[in-house]
Amino acid sequence: MRSLASPEDLKGRFEAEAVPLHPRLYAAALRLTRNPADAEDLLQETYLRAYRGFSGFQPGTNLKAWMYRILRNTFIHGYRKRQCEPKTVPEERGWNSSAARDNLEVSAETTVVDAIPDERLQEALASLPEQYRRVVLLFDVGGFSYKEIAAMVDVPLGTVMSRLHRGRKALRERMSAPAPEQSLAA
Repeated sequence: MRSLASPEDLKGRFEAEAVPLHPRLYAAALRLTRNPADAEDLLQETYLRAYRGFSGFQPGTNLKAWMYRILRNTFIHGYRKRQCEPKTVPEERGWNSSAARDNLEVSAETTVVDAIPDERLQEALASLPEQYRRVVLLFDVGGFSYKEIAAMVDVPLGTVMSRLHRGRKALRERMSAPAPEQSLAA
């Protein structure tokens, strides 16, 4: 259902409701991009898309989850677009060089997992199925509520709760298993 509000009313509502979410959305954009300049670009594109579609936003629903979803979809769209573009490497660099490997794009989940200092936890998180890993990261790292996560990943609330439970259970099992270097007798 489209809102019948005037453009001035929509602009005022957008400024009053969406603009205060900027710090939290910037933090999410920074987690996705790992680069302040790219995070600013992503946030600018997110706010532009949100402003253009704000007349379709249902007042009384979760604006924070709606904005985060736009942010995430904008990031994914940009990532996919960059994947279709040909990669260029200067002639003096070989494909096996670490500099070439550093220029390859990584997913947002991989970025967050790689930032964890505990290598066993990194490996355990990376080994989780994507549907569980995403919910665990959004809840435990991102601090989002069940309801916000349900809106972000477009699943029912109960599904978020069960995925979080199963993901945490799988993490506990992986973390409680002895590390390879601990299982060797000295």
